[in-house]
Amino acid sequence: MAQRAAVQTLDRVDELFRALADPTRRRVVERLSRSPASVSELAQPFEMALPSFVEHLRVLEGSGLVHSRKKGRVRTYRLAPKRLKLAEDWLAQQRELWERRLDQLDDYLLDLKDKR
Repeated sequence: MAQRAAVQTLDRVDELFRALADPTRRRVVERLSRSPASVSELAQPFEMALPSFVEHLRVLEGSGLVHSRKKGRVRTYRLAPKRLKLAEDWLAQQRELWERRLDQLDDYLLDLKDKR
């Protein structure tokens, strides 16, 4: 049961990083960190067809990084900061792991040096 939850968490982390792997999507996330925006506002700085841009928004929404709401004919997107916390937590775990490993390597190398 706990293993299944861990796998599901890693799947969500993978999906999150896949969504952030694209520079267009990272720029959209950066833009949404300032305030919510409509599709046309978000698409304006990019030189691509609107259907292609909307696919980027679908990937971001599918990963849980953004949420959208439609009011009338306008769809507005906003950042979902809780999903970014998932990436932050995963990166903190990795940092802790590697710091511990590097400390162990440092201890080992100092022991070797002392034995000379």
